[in-house]
Amino acid sequence: MANLKEIRTRIASVTTTRQITSAMKMVSAAKLKRAQDAVLQLRPYVSKLSGILTHVYQYNDGFEDKVFFQPRGNSKVLIVLVTSNRGLCGAFNNNAIKLALSLAHNEYRQALESKRLQFVCIGKKGADYLRSKKYPILAEYPAVVERPVYNEASVVADNIIRQYVDGKFDRVILVYNQFKNAAVQELVHEQFLPVALPRAKKVVKPTTVVTYNNDYILEPGKEAIIEEIVPLYLKSLFFRALLDSVASEHGARMTAMHKATDNATELLRQLTLNYNKARQASITGEILEIVGGAEALKG
Repeated sequence: MANLKEIRTRIASVTTTRQITSAMKMVSAAKLKRAQDAVLQLRPYVSKLSGILTHVYQYNDGFEDKVFFQPRGNSKVLIVLVTSNRGLCGAFNNNAIKLALSLAHNEYRQALESKRLQFVCIGKKGADYLRSKKYPILAEYPAVVERPVYNEASVVADNIIRQYVDGKFDRVILVYNQFKNAAVQELVHEQFLPVALPRAKKVVKPTTVVTYNNDYILEPGKEAIIEEIVPLYLKSLFFRALLDSVASEHGARMTAMHKATDNATELLRQLTLNYNKARQASITGEILEIVGGAEALKG
């Protein structure tokens, strides 16, 4: 009977766990829908900004002299690591942390060894791990990923941009999970600063006149447009990375909780089967004892 009691206790425990994981799955699904809508609404805006900036960059000279575009070395590096504040989302946080550390120890190893590499942690999980391993953390922003708002994200991005302009860093890298769909998150690292945009190829017509596709007249002028659009583009890019990461977190948690619920259901099936077998064995044993006692009385 002690064995039956133990199995009943485990069944009750697994049932409670399945209820929790199922509820977390539904909550993550609801949050994922909102986060996915936010990402999909912002992407066209960022894409258009990128197109405008690329056009101005491609069809005008002198960009290399601007602070946001001027190439620098890798002696002073800032890695912005975007994770979540909570776990139970599979390998979502661990993968991002591993990629950030891989970049630090391989691509920017010289900066790390000379103590000129620092981290900005968006989310508690990344900050907790890096702090436990004694990595240099410049700043932590756990609240930004709870409910991403552009005004709050732009303040963080503005701090990073200002330090770059002041020469504290030569390169700024973003590490985050890019949202693809509910089941797929692509781990990416992209250069935030200096701004890297492609050069267009000039189209030479038979008349030897050099032209560009979709050329525009710039008003009020190239300088004013650059000063306005570059910070706006960087802040929007940073905000998009946050939204991507939050949507990816909810997708990863929904997937993890779905698997946990399925595992709990399978475990319940096995426990119920074991319970029935143990109960049947117990009943059979009691019957045998009764029969044996009756036979003994006859004798």
